[in-house]
Amino acid sequence: MNPNHDAAAPPEAPGRTQILPALVLSMLAFSMVQTAVVPILPALAAAMRVSGGTVAWLMTANLLAAAVLTPLLGRFGDLYGRKPMLLVSLGGLVLGSVLAVTTESFAWLVVARVLQGAGGGVLPLAISVMRGQLPPQRVPGGIAAVSAAMGIGSALGLVLTGLLMEQWSHKSVFWAGLLLSLVAIAWSWAGIPRDRTTDHAARVDALGALTLAGWLCALLLAVSKGNAWGWGSGRIVGLFAAAVVIAAVWVVVELRVRDPLVSIRMLVSPVVAITNLAGAVIGFGMYGCFMVISNFAQTPEEVAHYGFSADVLLAGVMLLPSAIGSMTAAPVGAKLIAARGPRIPLSLGGLLAGLAMGFLAVLNGHPVCLYLASGVFGFGVGLAYTAMPAAINSAVPVEQSGIANGMNAVFRTVGGAVGTAVLGATLASDTIEGLPLPTLDAYQEAFWITAIGCFVAAVAPLAIRIPVSPANPGNPAAQQSGPTEKTVA
Repeated sequence: MNPNHDAAAPPEAPGRTQILPALVLSMLAFSMVQTAVVPILPALAAAMRVSGGTVAWLMTANLLAAAVLTPLLGRFGDLYGRKPMLLVSLGGLVLGSVLAVTTESFAWLVVARVLQGAGGGVLPLAISVMRGQLPPQRVPGGIAAVSAAMGIGSALGLVLTGLLMEQWSHKSVFWAGLLLSLVAIAWSWAGIPRDRTTDHAARVDALGALTLAGWLCALLLAVSKGNAWGWGSGRIVGLFAAAVVIAAVWVVVELRVRDPLVSIRMLVSPVVAITNLAGAVIGFGMYGCFMVISNFAQTPEEVAHYGFSADVLLAGVMLLPSAIGSMTAAPVGAKLIAARGPRIPLSLGGLLAGLAMGFLAVLNGHPVCLYLASGVFGFGVGLAYTAMPAAINSAVPVEQSGIANGMNAVFRTVGGAVGTAVLGATLASDTIEGLPLPTLDAYQEAFWITAIGCFVAAVAPLAIRIPVSPANPGNPAAQQSGPTEKTVA
């Protein structure tokens, strides 16, 4: 089947005007809920009487659940309907938030974060909904808005947490996530029509799902806990070995079953593979940037002779320009994609993000430096996040849109986990004598590592050629006819 031969999207109708707002809000809800707990981990550790290493499971559990459930929900959406699976994804976000609000138990709070991880399915499902239900000319802009909402929500979540913690306890953060999730699921239920077509004939690849979940869990657990358990410890080495073995079994399974959960041939196609590589290093940069800038801003200047002695709120505000940058990048990226295809904004996004981090490695002595770098970095990440789904969609048929974009989200998550671990180890490896604070050199090294990762994301897209359709260059896969011979320069 020609991957650029989608089913015709219906013409715009009054009943479809709520699709995009509902999807953008859903993406905002998940990204805010996912990151909002980061600044309050120390407060949660104190309130629940657990150690710093133990409280980190609130992020690890969410990360694992999102990585496993995102591709599964994306694929089930391809098979059984995008709207039902979107509601399931948001339902997990709502249930997890309800549990987080009501429980006083740390163990149940971990369960709540696992349930919230189901919200990761929003991104691939939202892209599939737009490809199937919006007119082709509106798809690139819609994907740009939803993709940008991920970066915007992450940054706003940090700011919102700071504001709420100034007035109330950590419970207020969970209440905010619950209210936003309820609005998102209600809007999606009322504003998104049912899918017209689904592939009920395809079989559920249960073994593929289990092996995918197995190697992802082993890999992400090893990466997330490497600093705490020791990279050379038996547990970490065993987890990495298990990830390799189970991944090999997964590949064999997917190559042999009639209806694979993930098409390996799709994954290794040049456009998809290189876009996923770019997604991994952009994820590395984004999560690493948020962690390093926040920690740097909160460093007590009078003790370390660098940093700005910021509280949680001010540290979040310093990342607010990244949200504004991502918001600004969405329409710019959509126009670039419409004019030249997704390769240029994907490469330009990585370049700008890398320059922002390189700038911070050299100039970081004034808060203005952080505000400026944060804004440029957010704009670059927004461009890249806008372009990645367009690149993926140009190479896969609409019936594989959910799983293809779901796997791209997985690669971003893996990249983010690696980035957090690598940069955390970098900061911990060089501390001020007698103090548990990284040196300024350690922070500069972390900034440079992040910059190099983003530069890789800028160079990688140059190796691919993405076909551009003259009727709808921003989303060639949404066309009835195949692509022309013209390619992006």
